[in-house]
Amino acid sequence: MVAGPKIGSGAMVRFLLIVIYLLTSATVGSFAGLMMQNMVTGIATGFIGLILMLQVDGAVLRRKIARKQNKEIQGLKKSGAQVQKALAETQARVEEVTKTMEARAHAQNKKIVSELQMLESLMKEFASKVSDKARHEAGGRPAGAPVNLDGIAEPELLDMIRASLEENRVDLYLQPTVSLPQRKVRFYEALSRLRSESGSVIMPAQYIKIAAPAGLMSVVDNLLLFRCVQIVRRLMTRNRGIGVFCNISGDTLRDTEFFPQFLDYMQHNRDLGGQMVFEFSQEAVLRAGREGEANLKRLHGLGFALSMDNIRTLALDFAKLRNLGFSYLKVRADMLTKGMNAAGAAVAAEDFKNLLARHGLNLIAERVEDEKTVVQLLDYAVDFAQGYLFGEPRAVRGETIKEIDRPSASVVPLRKSA
Repeated sequence: MVAGPKIGSGAMVRFLLIVIYLLTSATVGSFAGLMMQNMVTGIATGFIGLILMLQVDGAVLRRKIARKQNKEIQGLKKSGAQVQKALAETQARVEEVTKTMEARAHAQNKKIVSELQMLESLMKEFASKVSDKARHEAGGRPAGAPVNLDGIAEPELLDMIRASLEENRVDLYLQPTVSLPQRKVRFYEALSRLRSESGSVIMPAQYIKIAAPAGLMSVVDNLLLFRCVQIVRRLMTRNRGIGVFCNISGDTLRDTEFFPQFLDYMQHNRDLGGQMVFEFSQEAVLRAGREGEANLKRLHGLGFALSMDNIRTLALDFAKLRNLGFSYLKVRADMLTKGMNAAGAAVAAEDFKNLLARHGLNLIAERVEDEKTVVQLLDYAVDFAQGYLFGEPRAVRGETIKEIDRPSASVVPLRKSA
């Protein structure tokens, strides 16, 4: 059975009203005709009554429609006003965000300029002080008894080191630390190399022995620190998953003049706490003394993790190290694979990682040079490794930065230098 067209409730009401009007007009007309005894008059009266009722009904209907339209217009006006308000609020928020971003960019640029000025000021201050000291010490050595390093006399090498620092010929090198077994880059260790005027590289093993007694290591560390901060800030804009280890010498840790300035500088850069790890040698930590240990705690209190490298003995107070703020221990791979007893370890290599983990310390195997060593490290459940097998230290250049910026950095084997 096919359903007929549906009649709306409004149409039904109108139909009933018209029927009522017709019945009413017919009744009035009939009554008037009977009273006047004239049917023509009755019909006319009924027709006039019908017209009047239709007129009144039309006026009521028009008024109702007008009220409805007026209500709809008011609703549209209200909606329009809300849209305008929302647009104005959105525009205000966009302007606020734009101003905030501009302010942050301005503050960041200002901070970088301030860091550059601070670096230049500190470098000149330290270089000036230590130059006088170095010249005095060099002049006081017995003639004809220089200490040769690679064929260069100590006074000459000291002059080369001092000139490299004063002329800012300090290069930053990065070496990857990878996770095992994935071999994904998790950290970079920042290393410094000095360049002579002729362009030859002065390695740390050469310059530290000369620079430390002359009081120059604070200058080296200051330059390295500044460049580490800049590298980490570059990384943070693209990849927060990679951290940078920054080496600090024992001389700097005990330097009562420099270290407070160092702490103040890192106080202003404490937002880098999740990406920067400060590394100290075992000798530096053991010789730190009360003031040095207090400096380590202050640095850790700013949110920075600490690492120990150049480990000679494993007979350590691991709980104390953790209390000082250390999170990482770098142990030579050959010490783990065949030198645990000689290093005074309390446990076998298989259990060493778990021992450190109980004290909240992470193990990094360094100086990994072949695949056989990697297999042994995996047997010991070592999580992180560093060495020429995974990448040699590379000078920071534009292409190096682009590689570091990649979010999923993986190791590209590099040829081991001679």
